[in-house]
Amino acid sequence: MPPNLRLVPRERDEPVRLTKIYTRGGDAGETSLGDGSRISKLDARIAAYGTVDELNSAVGLTLAADCPDDIRAVLGRVQNELFDLGADLSVPMEQDARLRVTQHQVDGLEQDCDRFNAELPELRSFVLPGGSEAAARLHVARTTCRRAEREALVASGLYTVNPLALVYLNRLSDLLFILARAANLAAGHQEPVWRPGSSG
Repeated sequence: MPPNLRLVPRERDEPVRLTKIYTRGGDAGETSLGDGSRISKLDARIAAYGTVDELNSAVGLTLAADCPDDIRAVLGRVQNELFDLGADLSVPMEQDARLRVTQHQVDGLEQDCDRFNAELPELRSFVLPGGSEAAARLHVARTTCRRAEREALVASGLYTVNPLALVYLNRLSDLLFILARAANLAAGHQEPVWRPGSSG
């Protein structure tokens, strides 16, 4: 070990300790997967977990708005699970004993979908993105989630990807749609709906 490098012990519940943010390692257009292997930043796996990171930021932006407490609690858990999902996508499936998205996490999303949807009025048209600020931000997160799912599907066509990661993203986009409707309901905001041909 170089004399100027001192390892600082981590706490038991501390997943990682970052002492330096820039490394110059990616200046040539490559980056590391979770197992340390170097690949191009244009690789489909990087696109997939990069979009998951973007999705997580959109969820964080929703949490920065005036968001109902019951929705806030769900989104806080989702943010942590999206980090799990990004870690899953960044490590080749051949690596054993690594963090992977689980059926339990997917089940949790489905339970949330059922719980929030039970309080919503019946849909009679397609919903337009918008309404309250929280609902509008949730719709941005929803569409970002759909893109993350498409990117992950591209990666799964080239590499072995945890199939539950794909299921999680699909179910999360459903939940974000439901939560956007729930946010409008909680705010007493009339839900904007598509009226075909209304501009004519």
